[in-house]
Amino acid sequence: MKLIVAPLHEVAGLVRRHQPSHLISLASPGHVDAPLARSPPHRLDLRFNDIAAPREGLTPPTEADVAALLAFAASWDGTRPLLIHCWAGVSRSTAAAYVIACARAAPGREAHWAERLRSLAPTATPNPLIVALADRLLNRDGAMTRAVAAIGRGAETAWGQAFELDLSPEKEPRR
Repeated sequence: MKLIVAPLHEVAGLVRRHQPSHLISLASPGHVDAPLARSPPHRLDLRFNDIAAPREGLTPPTEADVAALLAFAASWDGTRPLLIHCWAGVSRSTAAAYVIACARAAPGREAHWAERLRSLAPTATPNPLIVALADRLLNRDGAMTRAVAAIGRGAETAWGQAFELDLSPEKEPRR
């Protein structure tokens, strides 16, 4: 049960190597992804700007976007990987991976998943608006938002590195 998180420029190679069953594309409005030679059978495309709060002239992620993300991830059985990408692989995609991990875990594991994300991706800076919207939808009473704030901003970079986040229950330490 693996999530693969990546910047856009690594997607085609990752699709060839890992043959994910599901693909989530998070891009700015008007952006068109290059066609893939072999596209995963299940795909979700969400279009919004990578902003932490609404700003005039830009499209923020909405509760409907995050609800769609959660519903799509719930349809994934984990047999093959789920690949998530955004432009740089730093903010929107890492937020989506964190949200999916929290949605599949019992409440109280939010800090664990934020710390796990940081250990795998030193440049990860999960989009706080996506996290806050998911926090509300998952009824986590601010735990997700606090956990992401606690890991802080990731290391500065132009491009994140692709990484895998294993969601298998046996990979999550017991409390």
